[in-house]
Amino acid sequence: MSDAPRIEFIDLKAQRRHIGQAMEDAILEVVREGNYILGRQVEQFETGLAAFCGARHAIGVANGTDALILVLEALGIGPGDAVICPSFTFAATAEVVAWMGATPVFAEIAEESYNIDPGGLAAALATAKQNGLTPRALITVDLFGQAADYDPIEIFCRENGLVLIADSAQGYGAAYKGRIAGSIGDFATTSFFPAKPLGCYGDGGAILTDDDEQAALLRSLRFHGKGSYKYDNVRVGVNSRLDTIQAAVLIEKLKVYAEEIEKRQRVAARYTAALADVVATPRVMPGCVSTWAQYTIRVDSRRRDAFQAALQAKGVPTTVYYPKPLHQQTAYKHFPVAGNGLPISERVAQEVISLPMHPYLDETTQDYIIESVRDALKREASAA
Repeated sequence: MSDAPRIEFIDLKAQRRHIGQAMEDAILEVVREGNYILGRQVEQFETGLAAFCGARHAIGVANGTDALILVLEALGIGPGDAVICPSFTFAATAEVVAWMGATPVFAEIAEESYNIDPGGLAAALATAKQNGLTPRALITVDLFGQAADYDPIEIFCRENGLVLIADSAQGYGAAYKGRIAGSIGDFATTSFFPAKPLGCYGDGGAILTDDDEQAALLRSLRFHGKGSYKYDNVRVGVNSRLDTIQAAVLIEKLKVYAEEIEKRQRVAARYTAALADVVATPRVMPGCVSTWAQYTIRVDSRRRDAFQAALQAKGVPTTVYYPKPLHQQTAYKHFPVAGNGLPISERVAQEVISLPMHPYLDETTQDYIIESVRDALKREASAA
C-alpha cells in the first residue's frame, strides 16, 4: 500500500492544472464585473453549449434535476399522467415525475448498454394504460456516457404521441450515429455537477431544445415566470438560474471538452484491451462514441464486495452505480413496473462496479489499476 500511487476516482485537480490560469482569470472577471446572476457569461456559455451538440437553444438552470422538472412543468405533466423511465439510474430521473404528481412507469434496460431497452417500451406503455394513466413522455438516460438507442426510441415516441426527454447528464456530447447527445430528443437535459464529464465548480444544469416557443417558456419558468421584465410575472415559475461564475467556469471547460472526450476514448480502450479476457467490460454500440462518464465492469455478485475491498486495499477507489434499482427502493417501490418485472436491472445492479475514469488518467497509474484488478480477480477466483 505504501508504494501505491495516489489515485483519484475522478481527478478534477488534474483538469484544473491542464486548463491553467485561464480558469482563475475567468472567475475573477466575473467578480470584477459584479453581475453574478445571468451575467453576460451565461448567454455566452448557452450559445457555446448549443453549438457544441447542434441544438438550437440551451437554457442554463441551477442543476440537472431542475432541468428535468422544468421540462415537465413546461409540458404541463401532472396527476394522472405517466412518464416512462428506466429504473437502473439515479433517483432524479423518477423523482421529478413524482414531484409533479405524475407517475413514473419503470421500464427494462438493455444488458449490453445499461440504457433503456427499446424492445421493452411497449410493455411499459401497456402497463401505464392498465393503471388508468395517460402516457405523456419518455425519459431516457444516457447512462455511463453512452447515448441510448435513439432511432427505435424516436419511432416509438412518434407512433404513441410521447414527448422524448433525453437525460444526458452523463452523456452530453456523446456521438450517436452522426448525431450528438444534447441535440437528440424533443428536449435534452444535462447536469454540470462537478463529477460529470462536463462539470462546473458547484451545481448547474441546462435544457436543450430546437423548439423556439418551448425555449422562451423555459427561460420564463426558470426566472419566477417573468414576462417582459423581472417584475412582470406572467406565470408561476421558480428560481433556477445558472449563476455567472459557474457559466464562466463552463466556458473554459467547454473549450477543452472535445479534447477530453478523445482522451477518455484512449483510457477506455486501454482498460478494455487489458481486462476483456478476465471480466465483463463495457460495450459501445456501432456508430457511437461514449463520453465515458464511468468505466463500468461487471463481476460475480457473490464476490463484488470482496473484489472492491481488495482494490481498496491496493489504493484503487471504485464506486457502484447503482446498487439498487429505483423500483426496489422505499420511495419508489409502489410505482408501476413494466411487464413481468425488471430482471436485467435487478441483476446488473448486483454486478456492476466502476473503475477510476477521467481524461487525465496517466498510463502508469492506469497500468497499476489494471494490474490490481487482474490480481484481485485472480485471488477471488482461487478462493471460490
